[in-house]
Amino acid sequence: MSGTATDKPLSRVNISFVLNGKTVEIEVDAWETALNVIRDQLGLKGTKEGCGIGECGACTILLDGKPVDSCLIAAPQLDGREIQTVEGFSKNEALEPLQQEFLSCGSVQCGYCMPGMLLTSKALLETNPRPTREDIVEALSGNLCRCTGYIQILEAVEAAAKKNSGHRSEK
Repeated sequence: MSGTATDKPLSRVNISFVLNGKTVEIEVDAWETALNVIRDQLGLKGTKEGCGIGECGACTILLDGKPVDSCLIAAPQLDGREIQTVEGFSKNEALEPLQQEFLSCGSVQCGYCMPGMLLTSKALLETNPRPTREDIVEALSGNLCRCTGYIQILEAVEAAAKKNSGHRSEK
C-alpha cells in the first residue's frame, strides 16, 4: 500500500530554544505541538492540555514574553525562541508576588487553569504594570476557569499590580 499516510516517514527536526532560562536542544517530529514536547519529552507537566483547539488557555506558555496557546504552536516554531512555563516562574524557590496573591486571594481551586492564568497575568503586568480591571479581564479572556468565577483571580492580579507599583516607587 504505497501512498498512504502510514507509509510516509515521520520528519524529525533538531531545534534549540531557551526554556525557563536554560538552553534546550532536542529532536522533535515536525508535526508535533509545542504542548506535547513540553509535557511529554521535557516532562514539564504544568502546561496542561484542555481543549486542544486554543480556546481554554490551559496550555498557555510565554513565547518571547507573550502568552500563546502551546497546543496551536508546532514544535519547530520554538527554534531560536525563549519559552517560559509555569515551572520557570520562581527561580529561587520563593513565590513571586503574583503567585502569592493568587494564593492569598483564594484564586486557586482545582488548579488546572492556574498555570495559564499566572503566565498570562505575568505578561500583562510586565507590559502594563498598572492595569485597570477591564485590562485584566481583556488579558485573561483567553483563559477559562470552571471553578472560581474569576473574581478572586481578578483581585489577585490587581493586588499584585499594587504591590509591584509600591516596590517600584520605593526604588
